[in-house]
Amino acid sequence: MNPIISNLCAFLVVISLLLFTACSTTITQNIHLKYGNPSNANGSEKNYLITKPQYALSYNCKTGTANWVSWQLDRSWLGQTERSDHFMPNPELPADCYAVRPSDYSNSGYDRGHLIPSGDRTHNQLDNESTFVMTNIIPQSPRNNREVWRELEEYSRELALQDKELYVVAGGEGIAKKIAQSQVVVPEYTWKVMLILDDPGREITVENGKTLAVWMPNSEEVVNTKWQDYIVSVDEVESRTGYNFFEALPKDLQSELEKTISGYY
Repeated sequence: MNPIISNLCAFLVVISLLLFTACSTTITQNIHLKYGNPSNANGSEKNYLITKPQYALSYNCKTGTANWVSWQLDRSWLGQTERSDHFMPNPELPADCYAVRPSDYSNSGYDRGHLIPSGDRTHNQLDNESTFVMTNIIPQSPRNNREVWRELEEYSRELALQDKELYVVAGGEGIAKKIAQSQVVVPEYTWKVMLILDDPGREITVENGKTLAVWMPNSEEVVNTKWQDYIVSVDEVESRTGYNFFEALPKDLQSELEKTISGYY
């Protein structure tokens, strides 16, 4: 091989490794991915990783929604900041990925439903505004969004105010219909999984670590009035979505926590 080409190839390999290391370090150090990246999100159009100081997500350019959003929640994220209500497209998306606009939901019959809720980021204005970026929004039926989904959000904040630490992942699954000239998929179901740590300073065990998961219909007709009616195991959500939650836990502990339906309700 020509020495110049050989040296160029070696240089490119080094640069690639450095870039990979930098990206891996960023992902590893992001607190919202501490216990795993459920779909191994990367740079693909159906599994596009976006990390922010406030949360991390996998975005699907084909559905116009996130596959999932992952975030840490404890008392430190909560404060008195008022709800922003300033919905905005996400400029971080690739150029060939449609950036959903707030107006795409107009007259659709669906709410602009948060995955990480506005109420989980009230420590300061910037944190709260970050939850109104449209990549954090899915079309939710009003009865789902304003009733059972909201009540579960409030319950998780109650746990945080009891000095528990939560690692939460939420998303939608299935296709009920499409809106915005078929740019945005309305999920048939909404789901959420939580790892709840009773004593964040201690090693996680089955005694001081619990999981909570729900699987809810995204419909006006069949949503009940209590979020507790939709509790399932994390294993069930994994089976239905194909994602792997909390994979950074020791395997035996992960298996035990995810098959158990805890008493957190």
